[in-house]
Amino acid sequence: MSFTLATWNINSVRLREALVCQLLTEEAPDVLCLQECKSPVEKIPLEAFRALGYGHVVARGQKGYNGVAILSKLPIRDVGDRDFAQLGHARHVAAELENGVTVHNFYVPAGGDIPDRELNEKFGQKLDYLAEMRDWFRAERFGKSILVGDLNIAPREDDVWSHKALLKVVSHTPVEVAALAETQEAGNWVDITRKDIPEGQLYSWWSYRARDWDAADKGRRLDHVWATPDIAGAGHSSRILRAARGWEKPSDHAPVLATFDL
Repeated sequence: MSFTLATWNINSVRLREALVCQLLTEEAPDVLCLQECKSPVEKIPLEAFRALGYGHVVARGQKGYNGVAILSKLPIRDVGDRDFAQLGHARHVAAELENGVTVHNFYVPAGGDIPDRELNEKFGQKLDYLAEMRDWFRAERFGKSILVGDLNIAPREDDVWSHKALLKVVSHTPVEVAALAETQEAGNWVDITRKDIPEGQLYSWWSYRARDWDAADKGRRLDHVWATPDIAGAGHSSRILRAARGWEKPSDHAPVLATFDL
């Protein structure tokens, strides 16, 4: 069984329903994981997605904030969610495919603007969230799993437009990079995107603040596709759909895709 999976922070699924439909029509991934849906589940425009063949949905919603959804052409089974750091936010949901692979869809907190938990509660929440993910992965020992989502950290020097300029900027600070590394190592997760594209600058997010995001190209790779070692070798054809950042009224994130032969 071969399937293509995409992950995308859509920054309001209702506002950008047309963009989701465009992705589903033009790229036709078998599974699409969305973050920052900013909608209760009952108000997600599921009929439009079902009309395009995505009849299977597992989602957790929240009015105006957060929210994660998994849309699938393939049958999926809801296997729950976890409230990391006890924030009461809709930031995680998991679904199982018929081949036994579990897909975890995450939206890690952004962490605010000041990289100091004493001065910024949101930064502390982000670190706590990652620590609880790490502890869960250590305790459970996952197999046949794919983890995707907006993890809000660009870990490598070539995952940002300037390592030096961003060392004190939330999403690329050493403390966050270390926390994400611990979380990844706890589950022996393999970064599929970087397995396929091991070298070179690679971004999935460009700020709205840039007058011309494409020309400035001050991006960061905040969106990730990981897999457990037992299926990592089946992952291939990773890519970031940069063009989507230039679609009409876009999200500030671009979709990240990978294919798995399982």
